[in-house]
Amino acid sequence: MGQLLNAANVKALTYGAMNVVSASGIVFANKAVFQTYGFHFTYALTWIHTVFTLVGMRVFAAGGMFQVKSIPQPRLVPLAAAYVAYIVLCNLSLKVNTVGFYQVMKIAVAPTVIALELLMFRRVPPARIVASVMVVCLGIGVATVTDTQMVSNLVGIAVGVGATLMTALYQIWAGSKQKELKASSMQLLHAYTPQATLMLGLLIPMCEPLGWTKVHLPAAPGADAAAIAAAAAAPPIRPPGTLLAYHYHPAAVAAIVISAILGLLVSLSTFLVIGATSSLTYNVVGHLKTVIILTGGCMFFGDTMPLKKFIGVCIAMMGIIWYTQQKLASSSSSGGGGGAAAAASGDPAAAAAGPRLPLLPISSSPVPVSVKSVYTATAARSRGAAAAAAGGGGPMVNGHHYAHR
Repeated sequence: MGQLLNAANVKALTYGAMNVVSASGIVFANKAVFQTYGFHFTYALTWIHTVFTLVGMRVFAAGGMFQVKSIPQPRLVPLAAAYVAYIVLCNLSLKVNTVGFYQVMKIAVAPTVIALELLMFRRVPPARIVASVMVVCLGIGVATVTDTQMVSNLVGIAVGVGATLMTALYQIWAGSKQKELKASSMQLLHAYTPQATLMLGLLIPMCEPLGWTKVHLPAAPGADAAAIAAAAAAPPIRPPGTLLAYHYHPAAVAAIVISAILGLLVSLSTFLVIGATSSLTYNVVGHLKTVIILTGGCMFFGDTMPLKKFIGVCIAMMGIIWYTQQKLASSSSSGGGGGAAAAASGDPAAAAAGPRLPLLPISSSPVPVSVKSVYTATAARSRGAAAAAAGGGGPMVNGHHYAHR
């Protein structure tokens, strides 16, 4: 028992718990912002999150979490644009869909990546991986077709499919960019976040109703002369339903800030989990998060879970677990390390992972594991993964909290 509760394992469990809480909490917090507090401004919320990420990455870099890499900004413009597209679509999917459907479509990212790589690069996966993907697709089909909350929501289905497709495209592109630029996921995120922040800032006035100009609200239809006169005499106000007219009461502001902080904690805890354990552990933690998010959607946001939908989700979960095992085995046999497995499963920050380690770190010496030591070890793995990228180490995914399962 004492061996299991040594400093290394306690640290690993702490980081894992932080990742589970933050990655699950960000989904619930965002849904609460949209549904409970009525903040329906997707671009504005995404911009707030990106600003927090921008500041957080600067703080992490200053604290020695990773080494800043100088990358020519023009080479990052397309990637920043793809990042903005996928992150907005994911938030929009969470806004218009149930939490359960949103999460099922996140599971669908893994088979979508396989399908796109087959179409774009003619990469034919092994038969076992194809079989696991078919199981995932079967489960997703059963879960969505039997979801009465979704079959009538054609807009939600279209947005969910678009978010899944864009997430998969972004992951493939980000992985190739990491190889091309020989940068870790944290270095790449640090480099293009300023551009993404600027792009989102420009999109807000173009895509959101701001309410710059105050207007006189007309009287209700059929109102008498006194009501019409009172409406005309009332001071002008900002149009209802606009960003500036939103009532930023303390609870709503707190929910927005909490969601942004949780997003930043996802990036930090992902880095720490992979640094202290392995990408295998991160994949296992990812499956736990899926179960928590699906359960939370039913408990807090009124999602339904009829038997057929539950069976479909279980089939999809079995398929994704089998898929993860096959990717881990494939990357291990090819010497590609754990990063490829996490990348293929749709999990972010996989570039930080090097050779696979035990599920929990077992140390024969009583040397404690500190945050600084995890930073150092993970940075070394990132440099090794970047150096080995040309040798077929598999795609590495640049992670962000919206891509988490």
